[in-house]
Amino acid sequence: MGIICLMSSAVFAQSKKILQFSGLITSTGSDLPVGFVSIRNTSHNNQTFMSNNDGFFSFVAHAGDVIEFTSVGFDPVTFQIPDVQDDKYTASIKMRALLIELPAVTPFPWASYEDYLAEFMALGGDDPIATARRNLSPDALAALARVVPRSAEEIQTYNSLQRHQYMQNRNINQRMNNPFLNPFNWYQFINSIKKGDYSREKLKY
Repeated sequence: MGIICLMSSAVFAQSKKILQFSGLITSTGSDLPVGFVSIRNTSHNNQTFMSNNDGFFSFVAHAGDVIEFTSVGFDPVTFQIPDVQDDKYTASIKMRALLIELPAVTPFPWASYEDYLAEFMALGGDDPIATARRNLSPDALAALARVVPRSAEEIQTYNSLQRHQYMQNRNINQRMNNPFLNPFNWYQFINSIKKGDYSREKLKY
């Protein structure tokens, strides 16, 4: 009896019309392609196919076969190939994205609510002005300066100040090296002219 049933199923499958089944799988509402969808022919030995990255697929099937489309994050879709006169059929498959609502989560920086209560009760009631003065004390600022790295603006300001001091010191040293900028040298030079130290007679060899 079982052999007869198998033979009759095989004869029925061979009697069905063979066609090229193609199509494009898109998302409902956005018309964006759904890539790499698993396609299973439940009417013909559960043959499995897969769409490409653009959601396109094409394979040989029979008229009347039931095709199941499944993909992660989408509702499964079942489609039956209609009996058409042509030897190929193109379908547009729409898959609806799943909306999974997660339960609300309240994050805590403490391991438990009891730890939070212990930390909250341990908070001191210091005066905010006294706390600000303590944080702005020279010792506190010096400790922060040793730990906190300097910003780009601070580095640029420091470098500009260093260059300004260098140029100022250089100008001061140049003024001291120039004898004509010394008033005592001018006095000696004028007296030498009056005495005739630079006369042409004395300069003769």
